[in-house]
Amino acid sequence: MAATIFITLFGGLGLFLFGMNIMSSGIEKAAGAKLRKILEIFTTNKYTGMLVGVIFTGIIQSSSACTVMVVTFVNSGIMNLYQAVGVIFGANIGTTVTSQLVSFNLSQYAPVFVFLGVVMLYFIKKSMIKKVGEILTGFGVLFMGLSIMSGAMNEFKDIPAVPQFFGALTSPFLAILIGTFITAVVQSSSVTVSIILLMANQGLLELPISLFMILGCNIGACCSAMLASFSGKKNAKRAALIHLLFNIFGSVLIYLVLKLFMPQVINMLTAVSGDNIGRQVANAHTIFKIAQVVVFLPFSSLLVKLTYLIIRGDDQKIGYRENMKLKYIGGNNIFSPATAVIEATKELERMALLASENLNRSMNALITLDEEDIQLVYETEQNINFLNHSITDYLVKISQVDLPVDDANLIGSLFHVVNDIERIGDHAENVADAAVKRKEKNLSFTKEAQRELGSMLDMVNTLIRYSIDMFANNNEEHMEDIIRLEDAVDEKERELQQAHVDRLTRSECSPEAGMIFSDIVSGLERVADHSINIAFATMDADPKKAAARRVADQIIRI
Repeated sequence: MAATIFITLFGGLGLFLFGMNIMSSGIEKAAGAKLRKILEIFTTNKYTGMLVGVIFTGIIQSSSACTVMVVTFVNSGIMNLYQAVGVIFGANIGTTVTSQLVSFNLSQYAPVFVFLGVVMLYFIKKSMIKKVGEILTGFGVLFMGLSIMSGAMNEFKDIPAVPQFFGALTSPFLAILIGTFITAVVQSSSVTVSIILLMANQGLLELPISLFMILGCNIGACCSAMLASFSGKKNAKRAALIHLLFNIFGSVLIYLVLKLFMPQVINMLTAVSGDNIGRQVANAHTIFKIAQVVVFLPFSSLLVKLTYLIIRGDDQKIGYRENMKLKYIGGNNIFSPATAVIEATKELERMALLASENLNRSMNALITLDEEDIQLVYETEQNINFLNHSITDYLVKISQVDLPVDDANLIGSLFHVVNDIERIGDHAENVADAAVKRKEKNLSFTKEAQRELGSMLDMVNTLIRYSIDMFANNNEEHMEDIIRLEDAVDEKERELQQAHVDRLTRSECSPEAGMIFSDIVSGLERVADHSINIAFATMDADPKKAAARRVADQIIRI
């Protein structure tokens, strides 16, 4: 009989975890990109950040997902630590929503949610409806799992050894350790608090020991963020450490309160929740988290400074000769579909800046014939090629998993961006080849030719800078400037090619030097073409924005 009950219990737990995962994943796919944008925009200070953290985590039902995302943002430079601290605090409150839902026992409605969800998943073709169906299916399966677990735990009471075992669990410290360990394994405090709630409902756990186990769950919930930070920059590690310290300090504070005022705490919970012990556990979880935020939010800046004392120093800057590695993607960090496109975009921005710098270095080498600059252009081109292959492999990988709908639509555009950046890098290498040829054959440019190349390069540099900003930061401030500059570069290319022909007819330059000049001018014009492709790549992924671009393009060209 005991074996059957255990099998039923673990089967229910499996359904609960599966339902939780499907529901959270469905929410991330349906609204992850929009929620992420809110997270980026409305975190200007710790108070708005805290509110956003509460809402975000309450919606996606996972503080782990929220804190991992925050660690990723800090690692990418999108968010600083003083912004992150508020979101992390808010996420700790938002995670209590799951236990609140569980405490209301919606199991009787679970089959309805599963039926509606399956209908949406398998009989409706619209992508967004399918995502909503996934959410409803996960929600229903979650509560079906809870119902099965609750029934199994009810039968456990008839096995004398089980109540005796849990009745002997009186050590607060041991209860905290158990809560910490189980949560670290399942990587979800929502799951472990829900299990504690069910056990308390069935009389297997007394309220006091349940409260101490909740404190352990809070500490164990930091495991995901800590793992995600291991391969990140020092600020990413500090962000994860903020989460851990907040929960350790908060748990110590609540522990002392419980040890000193346990009867008063139980009376308060009874007054708020009535005699329903499940509601008492859920409300205790929420009250503990709110109390921690109220106490520590005013001192959050000190918490940030403490992380600087624990994790000292700055990240080493990677030189051109040592940076054959990825900074924002790959490594041992936890993969998160909600931040995959952000990580790829940051890596692409880095690659684009590297290609832009290399183009300028090669143009300088073309005039100065500096051997060290020429060599550095070739070395940097190897790094750009490495990034090209590595980022492409990553995009292939994430294109095969379920991403938020808006992010999935961008993948095709990002493949094109990789190619455009790689082509800019190739043009820089071509210029370096021209510098080598010019040096070997002792070819010279006229002062007028040098001035013309400098003038065209300035235009291209501005275009590249605006384009990278528009792509990486979705900044459309210079959209019209980008289109005008691309037209101006085309006109400049025609003008310089004619000037080159005029110099040849006047015998002011040699044919070989003139050929190099002509190739460089044509190459810069193609760099401008690749730059405008980069600027509008993700915009073209959105049909409405693509239409707006075409209208703007037509107006400007008129």
